Amino acid sequence: MSPDHYLLSVIRRARRLGGRFRHRPPRHLVYGIKALMAALVAWTLAGAWAVDGRPYLAVATALLMVNADTVYRSVAKALQNVVAKVAGLALALMTVQLLGATAGAIAVIVLGTVLVGPRRTADSRRQVASTAVVGLAATAGDPIGGLVSPLLQTLSGAVVGIVVNALVLPPLHLDESDSAVQKLAHAMGNLLSDMGTGLAREQLGSKAHVWLHRARELEKHLTHAQEQVRQADESLRWNARGVARARRSDVTYGELFGALRGVLLQVRGIARALADNAHDRRADHHLGHQFLDRYAETLQLAGAAVRGLVEPYAAGDPSETDPRERLRKAIEGALTWHETMTELIHQGTLTKPGAWHVYGSLMTDVERLLFDLDYAGTRRTRGQRDAATWISAT
Repeated sequence: MSPDHYLLSVIRRARRLGGRFRHRPPRHLVYGIKALMAALVAWTLAGAWAVDGRPYLAVATALLMVNADTVYRSVAKALQNVVAKVAGLALALMTVQLLGATAGAIAVIVLGTVLVGPRRTADSRRQVASTAVVGLAATAGDPIGGLVSPLLQTLSGAVVGIVVNALVLPPLHLDESDSAVQKLAHAMGNLLSDMGTGLAREQLGSKAHVWLHRARELEKHLTHAQEQVRQADESLRWNARGVARARRSDVTYGELFGALRGVLLQVRGIARALADNAHDRRADHHLGHQFLDRYAETLQLAGAAVRGLVEPYAAGDPSETDPRERLRKAIEGALTWHETMTELIHQGTLTKPGAWHVYGSLMTDVERLLFDLDYAGTRRTRGQRDAATWISAT
């Protein structure tokens, strides 16, 4: 290979590496900086009482705590780590006093920690066992020093890791939570709109099984959103960044998730009722076209209302394109159609003799769906108003 070709190859590799670093999420860079800070501080503080001035245990503990996903979790992990270290070192001290630093002592430690206790504490018991085995030689040579030095290193490393994680850009997971709830709302809203469009185009027979499959698939979105909301709530605990963020937020996605969870039950009920009716071979059980046309309009409006719950708030926008205004109009329109259909069913205009139970199921589901949407929309509008007041005041 000529020097020019070799130089070009090196340049291409350097560009690829630079591109990877440039496109890497900033969170990885933050974690790297925090880990470096925690390691250096732990090394400096714990070096005074560490054996030979090498506090490796303090550095390892600090790195474990500083990379926790939340401040709350770093504290919980620190407590578990310290308790496990204390238990392991105490076990090593008692074992070496009885059996000495022998293979029998190791066997006793392993059997006593791994086989005893409930299965849910298996990770903690394995940590106790590993600490006891590592500390066996140290406690045999210097019982007190072998117990005190690792314990001090663990405590100092845990404190350093927690402090750095809490003070240097403590992790928040609100963006992930917001995105997951938005995807859930859009998936449900799109399904409702598609069902409404399909009913208007007389596609009940050909599309009903597809709608039911999509409604069942919503459970995956729900599970993912639930986990993200739980992690976001946990990241707000003992987090100074979360206070200002919560005040500026125009909507609490945790509350919206609760409303959407109820809406999902109704969406699945509607899809199931439509699928059952589409595959019912009894002609007198089929839904009337006049009812389906009006119900299609209701589903389309409900779909728009669900999507409107998670649309961003434009402060100071009084126009018709304001998400709050669209949400309010969608809910009001759907409620109006619901009242009209209820009256027509009461008069016997829309019903067929054998389909009364299907009408009742569909109307009950949409009524509960609209109630949840109306409640969530009212809460969101109030939250947006409060957020706007806070922003203008600051």
